[in-house]
Amino acid sequence: MKLFLAFSRIYPKQSALALGSLLLASLIEGFGLVTMLPLLATQSPDMATRLPKGLTRAVQQALDFVGLAPTVGLLLLIIVTVITLKCVLVLLANRQVGFTVALVSTDFRLEFIRSLLSARWEYYLRQPIGALANSVTGEVGRATMAYLHSIKIIALVAQTVVYTGIAMIVSVQATLGALAIGAVVIYLLNRFVHISRRAGVKQSRLARSFLVRLADNMQSIKPLKAMARENLAATLLESDTAKMKRTAQKDIISGEVLRALQEPTFTILIAAGLYVALVHFGMSFASVLVLAYLLLRVLSYLGRIQREYQRLAACEGGYWLIRAEIDRALKESESPHAGITPVLRRSIRFDNVGFRYKDHWVLRNAALTIPAGGITAIVGSSGAGKTTVIDLVTALLQPQEGEIWIDDVPLRKIDWRAWRRMIGYVPQDTVLLHDSVKRNVTLGDPELNDADAEAALRAAGIWDFVSRLPEGMDAVVGERGGMLSGGQRQRIAIARALAHRPRLLILDEATNALDAKTEAAICRTLEGLRGDLTIIAVSHQSPLVEVADRVYRISGGSAELETDRSLLASA
Repeated sequence: MKLFLAFSRIYPKQSALALGSLLLASLIEGFGLVTMLPLLATQSPDMATRLPKGLTRAVQQALDFVGLAPTVGLLLLIIVTVITLKCVLVLLANRQVGFTVALVSTDFRLEFIRSLLSARWEYYLRQPIGALANSVTGEVGRATMAYLHSIKIIALVAQTVVYTGIAMIVSVQATLGALAIGAVVIYLLNRFVHISRRAGVKQSRLARSFLVRLADNMQSIKPLKAMARENLAATLLESDTAKMKRTAQKDIISGEVLRALQEPTFTILIAAGLYVALVHFGMSFASVLVLAYLLLRVLSYLGRIQREYQRLAACEGGYWLIRAEIDRALKESESPHAGITPVLRRSIRFDNVGFRYKDHWVLRNAALTIPAGGITAIVGSSGAGKTTVIDLVTALLQPQEGEIWIDDVPLRKIDWRAWRRMIGYVPQDTVLLHDSVKRNVTLGDPELNDADAEAALRAAGIWDFVSRLPEGMDAVVGERGGMLSGGQRQRIAIARALAHRPRLLILDEATNALDAKTEAAICRTLEGLRGDLTIIAVSHQSPLVEVADRVYRISGGSAELETDRSLLASA
């Protein structure tokens, strides 16, 4: 109920329609049975003595009103009509349930994705990609199935109540006895539900671990194969897969054992009850047959409730895992930061900026100025804080000390999203989509057309290559751009960064993996952009440093100006 109520608060109308349709089908079935009882009583005097006289009289009056006689033919006609009507209602109910489940699945997945995208950068630093992929796909699916099982449980409870009420009309004592025995059987078999619950939780944990390991190994598959060490990855993945298989087997076996024990146990109980009713209480065969049918349905529904609950227990861990992930991401979401719209006419300036990760200061009293329209290179050893400078410029990180200025406005007072829309960013590890050149440049932005993509490719110095391809901009670049050279991938990444016409272009060690000739060619491209863009290039290689107007070295938490060609030119 807790899970159903959690979803129902989000989808009150859809849940009410889905559940209402199933309940209506149960009521129709119950109404048909209640109507049939007086008709059966006409065939069995013993049954007639057990039914309330008011019920018998009401049915008889209804039949007289429509001019029908209580015959066997009429009884069969009512049975067929009730079953047909119930099947139609169940079909409509299942259709509504299907629509609702599909809606819940889509919205829940989108809610999770939006919560991830709203999180601060530090959140992603702690999240393995495989774990997020597992949550978005597998766990959301299991959570949706848990919602479906919860709806079915409530509908089955309603059907159990209907049949229990009708059975009590025939015999209160026999019905209460059947319920008591059914409760004992369900209690004894409930250990298999706990097995499924534990298996479900373990499956979530193992699936998360498996996909984390799979994603990590697939990202490094090239060096693994180059060293003939892919068997090590296979061994780890096979071990995880074996654990997942054993857990799944426990879940499946517990479900089948539960079903296998329920049905014969309930059948034996009903058979024993039939014997007692016929031999010791002298009930007529017709009365016993009706009572046996009703009580068998009651026990059958109780068994189905337990089996659906078992499936719910195995799946609901997915919902609570995703809900915890959503809450964690929302807790770390970037707060709405409406502020001044930036311009960037003069410079970006660090004024005694300090930043630390926990207790480790990466920058302390850092001061540097990045003139607008020029090329500024930032150099330093690995771990010195070069990328931290970039993350502070993009407002992905916030300084604990000092101030960052965009022209004469503190960055903390600027609209961060408006500022980031002015930035083109090229990372060190270029990841291209397994899609067309155009899609990789525009990222599917509906505001960018073919002309925008061509202009960006020209500015990045790769248009001549793309235009010679048989499919032009529609040519597919392969997985992670594997059908292109390193320089071509990097130029397409630069084109992607330029496509939306930014004011600031950032290259975060984007040329470090390239050969000298390719890097020199990209440097000439950047020189062609000087004046139109402000360019920040993080690098430790000479070609970029040589074309930069200013060069800052990050060392010991401070920024030292090594070269300022504007001063040399003026001298």
